[in-house]
Amino acid sequence: MKILITGSRGFVGRNLVEYLENRGFEVIRLDIDEVDGLRLDIVDFDRLWNSLSTVDFDAVVHLAALANIPQCIKEIYKCFKINVYGTLNILEVASRKKVERFIYASSANVYGLPLKLPVDENTPYNPRTPYDYSKVASEQIVQSYWKTEKLPIVIFRSWKLFGEHDVPTTAIPSFINACLKNEPIKLYNGGRDTTDPTYIENYCSAVELALTKQEAVGEVFNIGTGREVSIREIAESIKRLMNSNSEIMILPPRTDAEKEPMRSYPSIEKIKKLLNYVPRVSLEEGLRRTIEYYRQKASESG
Repeated sequence: MKILITGSRGFVGRNLVEYLENRGFEVIRLDIDEVDGLRLDIVDFDRLWNSLSTVDFDAVVHLAALANIPQCIKEIYKCFKINVYGTLNILEVASRKKVERFIYASSANVYGLPLKLPVDENTPYNPRTPYDYSKVASEQIVQSYWKTEKLPIVIFRSWKLFGEHDVPTTAIPSFINACLKNEPIKLYNGGRDTTDPTYIENYCSAVELALTKQEAVGEVFNIGTGREVSIREIAESIKRLMNSNSEIMILPPRTDAEKEPMRSYPSIEKIKKLLNYVPRVSLEEGLRRTIEYYRQKASESG
């Protein structure tokens, strides 16, 4: 099976390319910064179609997006241009190519501050930032291609993914790097927010199931482990696993909006039932692998 992956140079993309290739899939890489595949901008439809119309592939995993939330707030037009119009362009290419599967990487952010816990796939949208709204809008466009064009789509709403190649400024890499340097681990609002930290290999295995199981078509799935973990618990686990002397620094919330802790964690019963999905890698094992990755990076950089 030949898979086109957009956003192949991003955190999820790099891990997914490696995972699928190791599982025997043939992967075509597409990214605005790609060096080993197709270097294309998803907002340029004419160039996108001209480049892809003669390329054979059976499925698309659409990861490419502007995911930096502060940047999306600052540059709302750019956020919607890339995340919504770019998604429309990739959908149209996939529809013209009559692919067997189109997997759209949405986000738990569509639920915002969830209206119920645990969050299931029927929990109403409650977006807060332009990034969240861009994912809601894109989901609707993806659904319209399923309903109107019969494009076999799957939508993934993932919680906090982490692992190798993660963005260094996100919580888990920043905690690890603080421990490596014996610097304080900063916890705004006391680290009281909760999420479901999910090691990247679990996400990759869910993608493989969605690519190969017919039961996935037309469905929306939460991706996580189904466990609620606070940001403070994550920091304490990293400190323990690294045997670090770093101080955990309790700081006030950065904004008034953050005073009330943000609690969010998913029910994964639907994907377990329909696709037999089971998270393969525990939080602790995922943290161990990620810590080792950043230790190696630190030693290589001197």
